[in-house]
Amino acid sequence: MIRISDIKLPLDFDEHTLKKAAAKQLGADISTIKSAGIVRRSIDARKKDNITFTVTADIIVNGSEQKILKQCKNGKAVITEPYSYTIPKGRKTDKPPIVAGAGPAGLFAALALARAGLCPILIERGKPVDERTKDVSGYWQTGKLDINSNVQFGEGGAGTFSDGKLNTGTKDIRSRFVLETFVQHGAPADILVNAKPHIGTDKLKNTVKNIRKEIISLGGTVLFETKLVDIKTKKGAVCGIMVSDKSDNISEIETNHVILALGHSARDTFKALYSSGFIMEAKPFSVGARIEHLQTDINKAQYGKFYNNPVLGAADYKLSAHLKNGRGVYTFCMCPGGRVVASASEENTVVTNGMSEYARDGLNANSALLVGVSPEDYASEHPLAGIEFQRKIERLAFLSGGENGHAPCIRAEDFIKRKKSSRFGSVLPTYKPGVTFANPEQYLPEYICESMREGILIFDKKLKGFANGDALLTGAETRSSSPVRILRGTDFNSVSIKGAYPCGEGAGYAGGIVSAAVDGIKCAEAVISISNSD
Repeated sequence: MIRISDIKLPLDFDEHTLKKAAAKQLGADISTIKSAGIVRRSIDARKKDNITFTVTADIIVNGSEQKILKQCKNGKAVITEPYSYTIPKGRKTDKPPIVAGAGPAGLFAALALARAGLCPILIERGKPVDERTKDVSGYWQTGKLDINSNVQFGEGGAGTFSDGKLNTGTKDIRSRFVLETFVQHGAPADILVNAKPHIGTDKLKNTVKNIRKEIISLGGTVLFETKLVDIKTKKGAVCGIMVSDKSDNISEIETNHVILALGHSARDTFKALYSSGFIMEAKPFSVGARIEHLQTDINKAQYGKFYNNPVLGAADYKLSAHLKNGRGVYTFCMCPGGRVVASASEENTVVTNGMSEYARDGLNANSALLVGVSPEDYASEHPLAGIEFQRKIERLAFLSGGENGHAPCIRAEDFIKRKKSSRFGSVLPTYKPGVTFANPEQYLPEYICESMREGILIFDKKLKGFANGDALLTGAETRSSSPVRILRGTDFNSVSIKGAYPCGEGAGYAGGIVSAAVDGIKCAEAVISISNSD
């Protein structure tokens, strides 16, 4: 099989167009091309009057691959082998491994262990995704929060109520396995070829439910409304875990291995683990607000006269800048055609996030507008100081919003001019249960606000209309990543307790759905390896 990269194709290309372009790249007649399949597809919108697709394709030819490559002398064409990755087999033990947390890291760790034959127990403090969805919808409508079943906690993790982005910077071989597994369990097949793949919250819910079903079918056990409260040790190694159920009854589960896929919002669990002797450190993260524009304006800025071409879909963006004050400002988790959603996990706090469905057909686009913070900003050297930094902002946002669950909101023009908004313009807020006009200085440090103002103006030069006066900023956005890292060694074990494997985004080792899932698989492989050596 020959893989050809950087093939330029028109927006209306078909199979014949692809074969013709591949033949040209190989300097061969089109009859030489037996079949052509797209491996990767991205949009090249640098020239607004000539937007094209750039694709990588796998080509099967009639004749000798080596001879064809030797004749064409094209550095963008190479012989490649079909992708292959298999979970290693393990040996089942009397005490099954435990996975704490059913986000991407935990689900894929449990799936890997189940496919290896180790019959894991997956525990999750929240509810199954269908029940969780009802609780989240109720919160958005009424402001009544369930502290264990919300956007942060429950089957699928925080990513379940997001855009379901699957793009990642990791080149790990397991990344493709993650995408293929999602498709096997109901995700759209186009995530295997799109350069910026996404599932959408509507598709992701059913996908994670199907992964859970496979775990159970392979002998695994899934316990919802079951929270990790402590880890029992003997001679510095795990010998069991203590859990509480929905009635706060405490029980013990014996095990020698626990994968800690807790998610970035399990603050009470972090505190309990720290008290139990786990070595942790504060780490940098980012805070800010969600910014909303009309999706049509983003489409026009990115695609020009092609802005309403259905092949292109809703346009996205990713912007960043390094400021004079030494801080970084950037957009994060951009949700085309999405909405801003209430994402708190503690009472009397306001937390924002963004969410899109697969169709991305909402009126507004939104993205987090974030500024980096570091442990030097936390006013304490305690490993959990970043959590308190987050919590203070979230509580101030609650007060600024009127102490009723509404989020503080401001027009971009008023934010830049440092005045409180009194009206909406062309962009209307999507946040529920509602918003209240308030200045971000009421809940964010001044240096964050100044950095955001500077960032908006810089980004307007990169993306026309980003500084549109009617754009809305709704806060507070504080859960971009974990503010704490549970230290582990090269063997994935905690540096303090053997048999405990800090994993995924919450433990500070991932930054998105795919990278978290990959980390979960790696931790599972470490457990599988030990099972084979016992």
